[in-house]
Amino acid sequence: MAPGHWADFQYEIYLNGLTGAVPRLPADLTRLEAMVEQRLGPGPAGYVAGGAGDGSAIRANRAALERHRIVPRMLRDVAERDLTTELLGATLPAPLALAPVGILSILHPEAETAAARAAAARGVPYILSSASSTPLEAVAEAMGGAERWFQLYWGKDREVTRSFLDRARAAGYRVLVVTLDTPLLGWRPRDLDQAYLPFLRGVGTANYFSDPAFRAGLAKPVEEDPDAAVLHFVQLFGDPGKTWPDLAFLREHWEGPIVLKGVLHPDDARRAAEAGMDGVVVSNHGGRQVAGSLGAADALPAVAAAAGDRLTVLFDSGVRTGADVFRALALGARAVLLGRPYAYGLALDGQAGVDHVLRSLLAEFDLTLALSGHATPATVTAEDLAPAPPGTT
Repeated sequence: MAPGHWADFQYEIYLNGLTGAVPRLPADLTRLEAMVEQRLGPGPAGYVAGGAGDGSAIRANRAALERHRIVPRMLRDVAERDLTTELLGATLPAPLALAPVGILSILHPEAETAAARAAAARGVPYILSSASSTPLEAVAEAMGGAERWFQLYWGKDREVTRSFLDRARAAGYRVLVVTLDTPLLGWRPRDLDQAYLPFLRGVGTANYFSDPAFRAGLAKPVEEDPDAAVLHFVQLFGDPGKTWPDLAFLREHWEGPIVLKGVLHPDDARRAAEAGMDGVVVSNHGGRQVAGSLGAADALPAVAAAAGDRLTVLFDSGVRTGADVFRALALGARAVLLGRPYAYGLALDGQAGVDHVLRSLLAEFDLTLALSGHATPATVTAEDLAPAPPGTT
C-alpha cells in the first residue's frame, strides 16, 4: 500500500522535477494507446487495442462512462482519506484489481511476471489469465504472499478444468474469475487483417502445455509435436455448449469465491446468485466480443440492483482514468478491474510502466474522490453523478 495518500504521487513527481527528472510515461493514461500503436508491430498492437467488428462496442464503453458527469460537493472534511476496500473476504488498499489480460509476452518479454510484481508491490490484486504466457505457478512465485486471483477460460475438457483449479488453489490463487463471454472468439478485424492469432504459434498456452491433464490427452509430448499440442488446445479452449447448470461443477471443485465475468443483464446476475456464485463482473470484454454491444457502464446500475446484497459487483470495460473509477463506483460497482491501460504500461516500460499506471490511476482517483467531497469510496453514490449535457458525449 502506498504511504499517506495515493494522491501524494503527484508531489513525488513535482519534487523529482527539481532535479530535471520527468516521468517516462505520461500522467494522462489515455495517451498510452497511441504510444503503443507507434512502438509495437501491427499484430501485437492490434491484438491488445482492437475490438469486435467496427469497434463500436469499444466506443460504447467510453460513451457509457462519459455520459455521466461528477458533481463535486464542497466543505466536507477530506483531509484524511482511506481508500481501503473489503472485497470478497480480503482487505485491499483501494477498490481496484488488475484484470486478466492474456498473452502478455507479445507486449514485453517479462510478460505476466512483471505485471504481477507491480500489482503485488502496491497491494493490488492481480488476476492471472488462464491464457497467460507464463505458467500460473511461476507467476505465484513472483508474487510471494500477495493477493492473486485466477481467471478461467472454461473449456470442453473437464479434467483439464479440474486440474487448473487444483493447480491454482495449490499456488495460492484465492478467487476464481470465470469468463463467460468468450465461448467463441469474436470477429476481430484487426487480428484477421494481420492473420494474427498467437495461440496458433503456441503463445498464451503456457498453462495448458504445462498441465498434466492436458498433456495426458496428447499422443506425443508437447516438445516432440508442438503443432499437435496447439491443435488439441484449439479444440478444447472454448465451449459454446455450457449452460447455467454446469456451474455446479465449478462450485464443487473450488472452495473459495467464484466471480462470473461478462454479465450485462440483470437476469444473469440473479441466476448467478441462485447458482451459488459470489460475484459478477459487469463487462463486455472491453468491446472485444460483440460488435454493437451496449456499453458496460450502461448495464451496471440494473445489474447492481439485481445483485443486491447477494453478489459482489465488479466492473470493467472502458476504464481509463481515476474519474472512471469514481463513476463506476457511483453506478453500483464495489471495485473496478483495470485492463488495457496496464497492458499498455507493460508494453512501454515493463514492470515500471505497470507501476506508473497503477499509481497514476489511483492518485487521480484519490484526488477525484477528495475534490468531490468524499473521504472514502464507500460514500460514493449515484447522487454524485449528473447526466452529461446533450451533444457532449
